[in-house]
Formats: sequence, C-alpha cells, structure tokens
Amino acid sequence: MSTTTRNRLESRYGGIDLTGEPHALSAWFVVALRAVMGGMMLFAGLGKFAFVSGEPFDAGGFLVHGVDPVSPVSGLYAAMAGNAMLLEVINVVVPVTQVLIGVALIAGAFVRLAALGGAIQMSAFYLGGWEGQWLALFDSTLIYAVVFLAIAAFGAGRILGLDRYIERIEVGGQTLVERFPTLRYVLG
Repeated sequence: MSTTTRNRLESRYGGIDLTGEPHALSAWFVVALRAVMGGMMLFAGLGKFAFVSGEPFDAGGFLVHGVDPVSPVSGLYAAMAGNAMLLEVINVVVPVTQVLIGVALIAGAFVRLAALGGAIQMSAFYLGGWEGQWLALFDSTLIYAVVFLAIAAFGAGRILGLDRYIERIEVGGQTLVERFPTLRYVLG
C-alpha cells in the first residue's frame, strides 16, 4: 500500500509568487532525472580515460579548435590551451570530476555539490560553443546546466539517495547538518 503526502512548491522572489502541487509521481521522476544525468556524466568521464578510449584525453583540441571565435571565452580558452601545465591539469580534472559527479548523482550523495559541478562544466562548454547568435542560445549544454541546477534545487539526494542518511548521521549528539549547517549546501 502506498501513501501519498501532498507537497507544495512555493516561492516568492521579486514580488512574484509561485505555487503549485507536484504530482505524486514527481519524486520518481526526480530520482530518474538524477540517475540519467549521473549516468551521462559518469560515461562521459569514463570515455575520456585512456583505458576506455585507447588514447589519453586532450582538452586542447576543444579549447583551441572547438571554441567559436565570437565566443566571449575564446581568448581565455586559447590562453588555457597555450599553457602546457594548465592544460595537463585540465586534462585530469575534466574526466575525474565527470566521473565523480556521475557517481555522486547515481548514489544520491553530495548531490548539490555534484549538481553544481555539473552545471559549471556545462556552462563552460556552453560558453565555449556559443556562436553569438540568439537562435543558438538554447543548446543542449545550457539545458543540461539548468537540469543540474534543478536537481540541486529539488534536494534530489534526499529522495532514494544517500544524502538522506548522511544528513542524519549523529556527531556529538546532533545530526551532521545541525552540527555543520553549511553541509546543507552540498547535501540534498
């Protein structure tokens, strides 16, 4: 037997009130969205490792040739590609963080931190690929960035995820988030 609890979505910002009642299946779709986005990031990251792809990942190609010259970050990305030490760091950070983001989202652990990381990466890819045309404003990387932020906003790690349990760990007679309130920004 299932039980249904009525939830409300409410927000007031800038004098605008938003209210609504999510469908009973909403929690399942939040979990599905978290898992799908986690899988996307996990396999994108794994695909960049030499043991999977057969060759080492090199972000230099994207930073130099994949960035449209009218992009607001084209000069910055070219400079990053021109710095050999920084490029080596990027070549490690991108695949490792993609794998970590994917695992965290799938497990529902540190979801807000992982979703923020995903949104930042997608925003960086979006800015690199932006051609300056308003018609190209809404491409998939921007949509992914917004989806990551929605996952964080929904506290998707508390729904069939490890964050629900991590937040309840007791430390010194208090739950983890009571003792360390800033953890609410990375858990959930």
